[in-house]
Amino acid sequence: MNPPIESVLPVSHCLPEIESALSAGSSVVLKAPPGAGKTTGVPPRLLARSICGDGKILLIQPRRLAARSAAARLARLVGTSLGEDVGYQVRFDKRVTRGTRLIAMTTGILIRRLQDDPLLDDVSCVMLDEFHERSLELDLALGMLQRIRTTLRPELRLIVMSATLDPQPIADFLGDATCVTSEGRAFPVDVRYAKMLSRDRIADQVAGALPDALQATDGHVLVFLPGVGEIHAAKRLIEQRGISRGAMVQELYGDLSPDDQDAVLSESSVRKIVLSTNVAETSITIPGVTAVIDTGVARVMRFDSQVGLPKLMLEPISQASADQRAGRAGRTQPGVCFRLWPNASHRSRRQEDTPEIQRGDLSGAVLTLALWGEKDVAAFPWLTPPPTESVDVATRLLQRLGAIDDDGNITSIGKRMAALPLHPRLARFMIEAAQRWVVADASIAASLLTERDPFRGSAVASGTTVSDCDVSDRVDRMRRFQRGDASAVQSVPAAKNVLRIAKQIERMVGAEQTPDTTESAGDSLKRALLAAYPDRVARRRNPGDDRGLMVGGRGVKLDRSSACRHGELFLCIDVDAKGTEASVRAASVVDGDWLDDQSVREVDEPFFNPSLKAVVARRRRYFDDLLLAESPIACEPSSEVAAILARHAAQNLESVFPAKDKDVAAWIERVRFLTERMPDLELPSLDHAGVEEVLLRLCQTRTSIAQLRSAPWLDHFKGRYQWGQQQLIDAHAPAKLKVPSGNQFPVQYADGRTPWMEVRIQELFGWATTPRIAGGRVPIQLHLLGPNYRPQQITEDLENFWKETYIHVRKELRRRYPKHHWPEDPQAASATPRGLKPK
Repeated sequence: MNPPIESVLPVSHCLPEIESALSAGSSVVLKAPPGAGKTTGVPPRLLARSICGDGKILLIQPRRLAARSAAARLARLVGTSLGEDVGYQVRFDKRVTRGTRLIAMTTGILIRRLQDDPLLDDVSCVMLDEFHERSLELDLALGMLQRIRTTLRPELRLIVMSATLDPQPIADFLGDATCVTSEGRAFPVDVRYAKMLSRDRIADQVAGALPDALQATDGHVLVFLPGVGEIHAAKRLIEQRGISRGAMVQELYGDLSPDDQDAVLSESSVRKIVLSTNVAETSITIPGVTAVIDTGVARVMRFDSQVGLPKLMLEPISQASADQRAGRAGRTQPGVCFRLWPNASHRSRRQEDTPEIQRGDLSGAVLTLALWGEKDVAAFPWLTPPPTESVDVATRLLQRLGAIDDDGNITSIGKRMAALPLHPRLARFMIEAAQRWVVADASIAASLLTERDPFRGSAVASGTTVSDCDVSDRVDRMRRFQRGDASAVQSVPAAKNVLRIAKQIERMVGAEQTPDTTESAGDSLKRALLAAYPDRVARRRNPGDDRGLMVGGRGVKLDRSSACRHGELFLCIDVDAKGTEASVRAASVVDGDWLDDQSVREVDEPFFNPSLKAVVARRRRYFDDLLLAESPIACEPSSEVAAILARHAAQNLESVFPAKDKDVAAWIERVRFLTERMPDLELPSLDHAGVEEVLLRLCQTRTSIAQLRSAPWLDHFKGRYQWGQQQLIDAHAPAKLKVPSGNQFPVQYADGRTPWMEVRIQELFGWATTPRIAGGRVPIQLHLLGPNYRPQQITEDLENFWKETYIHVRKELRRRYPKHHWPEDPQAASATPRGLKPK
């Protein structure tokens, strides 16, 4: 069979180079802009000439819609019915026969095929299309294929195709790849920017730009919006304002039914206004589009590895994505693109999108690698290595779900989980549901948690709740819809899709069995959910409160529509981590008796009570790190109690010294003075660490600050020094000095200051020079007081004071205090203890 290849495709000029590289056994990295014909031109050529051998060719697309669309176009191009030579396989849907040679499939289906058949025995070539999207699955698939090619299947051909990525890093990663670049032949697109950044609703911005887009060209208009909610809002507004000018307003997003998707992608003589998510950014072609309105934003799922929760963020798209979107207007003729942001702000956007491996949940990838026997995720061949934190979080979750053991080996439960095309949590949920005989309800629940919500925007819990579990309520409403009650859901197409996927899940898990337990179906479903979300248990802050604290310490808040209004513990199932408190859109009350005993622990915990200024104790029961209950118990001294008391006492050490005993602080300062001024004495240091050492020793037999204040601090401080060392301290840093009057006065010490002594002038008569300490190295600073005990002079040179200053001080003080002794020659005079004249 020699199917015709359209020579008008720009990529056709590169086909000989691609054929030559593949024939030589090399891989190929093809860079070609949108519209060059990567998806349409390369696969038929490989199919027609059997360049890679007689095996199948797998064309990998990142989205279901793109895989189905590509297969349909290729089947028409080679002149065969879909499912014969060309087919597709996506999640729960396929058109493939035994003779199908070219299969378009999603990346997830390829990974599942690699799990079941790691050698891909019947495949000769794998084509990874739209690799610039850098989804986690694409990166994982590339690494798995590289592992196969470099170990067991070197003859397997690999083609990586991208519109925007630099091909050289990918070629370097593959090692044997040839880089091929197609310049493309897109028609010019007139890009028009908004004058300023609008703060209006996205739907209002689109409605404002649509008349200009309809007037600018005669073709279809493609509008990029961040999500289904914005699509619905924009459609309502366009219809309300009557600005469609007779054009059909159509919606396009991943969860549409295949028939509805085909209707949007088909050619039409009636003008279209297609409101789309970013599924239309790459891979698929909507014939006749000549105008694009780009809102410039997309919803991006970011995984917060710190708390293990996802955050759905509305973010500006990259410059590369903006170029991809604009290029949709120039596929068949010159077009125009209206960007709803200013040109100045465009330059500040990031160049390319962040690879999902750097921002996403890695639990599915780690489970896949465990099934493959890859226990060391870091050693796996990644084009971009994943963050270590994210790998650790994923590993801990899989261990918690029982999917892998402590050594990273996959368990029997893990193998059953990997066999289901679901997130590891939901796979674990379905396994538990099968064990509890609630597969049918659980299948609907799992489908509701993965597909577009048929209740979004409706008050699920308003007057219609049947339980304290939001998931059970939604399953009940789906059952009502099954019985013909269309009012039970908000979106009938979404509800039909949920039931279709649920049936597929139910068939994969197995037939319903007859339960041999008295447990209700509702409790069984809740317990199955608990098995899937054990790290999402939360405790209500107060009875009836909509706020709680979740395992891990994250605050959470229940959505207003949640039926989960009672019960102390609840499970956070559908969670968005953005904001100071994570928003819980779906929750379920859980019974404390259902918690895994291996994760529940009871401990006696001491803690410092600031009101009592003492360490007290509580007997506390935890689920992981979530406090479930506590009761007071007696607090006895222990090493743990001592550490807590010492830590709080150390924050203000002087306040825990005996209040009336000044000798404690004075001893510390005297020792510190000597260790600084006389290091040759080699005294043990009494720095901050030394004081805390004594503090900790005293805390060993105490539980309160009050008890510390009555402790024998000075004895413990002196106990650090031998008798001879204590004598040296007293000799060289005396606590008091005897003056000529016969009285003793304290010598005061302080860090960074010269030691000083306060004494009345009359008590020093007869001292010719300043006394010195520290082996004569340091003079004492004398604060010379008058009869009123106020300083008249501060000096370290007493001899000079007598000679130069005393005469002036004597003149003033003799006038004010005539009864006091004021001799003319103070050095020869006798000191008086009270300052009065000698009798």
